Amino acid sequence: MDAVLETLMRSAQSEKEASTARRPSREEAEAAVRTLIAWAGDDPTREGLLDTPKRVVRAYEELYSGYRIGPETILDRTFGEIGNFDDMVMVRDIEFHSHCEHHMVPFVGKAHIAYFPVERVVGLSKIARIVDIYARRLQTQEHLTSQIITAMDEILKPRGVAVLVEAEHMCMAMRGVRKQGASTVTTQFTGVFRDDPQEQVRFMSLLRGLRP
Repeated sequence: MDAVLETLMRSAQSEKEASTARRPSREEAEAAVRTLIAWAGDDPTREGLLDTPKRVVRAYEELYSGYRIGPETILDRTFGEIGNFDDMVMVRDIEFHSHCEHHMVPFVGKAHIAYFPVERVVGLSKIARIVDIYARRLQTQEHLTSQIITAMDEILKPRGVAVLVEAEHMCMAMRGVRKQGASTVTTQFTGVFRDDPQEQVRFMSLLRGLRP
């Protein structure tokens, strides 16, 4: 079985299983926050923490909103009035905030995406929204990179996609080895980007060479 198709099937099955599981109520979620506050060593009934569980649950609704949106709803509309344009489209410096699935602490960075359209293009803001959909879930940077490129490749069916993600992980900066400023870079390529090293070079040159 094609590796990309197998990945999509596994991802779809995992999301289906997650969606059919009973979602805790808001009251249960708030109670869980109170438990964690007490476990950390503070008093969840003191004045400054009384409303914290409600705030945390509201924040989670925003921080993890990506679970409620599918990429096909974002990339389903394309535009054909592009003349004879058939070269690379790049959107760089797409800022994102995500959370490490291992420690549930943030990692913050930028995604850079390029693709070769076939007759039709997608709105540029939709590319940024695809990053947000997957970033607003519990993640690893490697999986985030893979999900972005798979969605672009499978839904748009371009001649190739290139994705580079760079981020700083608070699970390294705040705890553990505590190496602040260390950055992680992940890349993935499909189509002409994967098959032609010169297109990878051009992608990197456009990404780095055009910076002020």
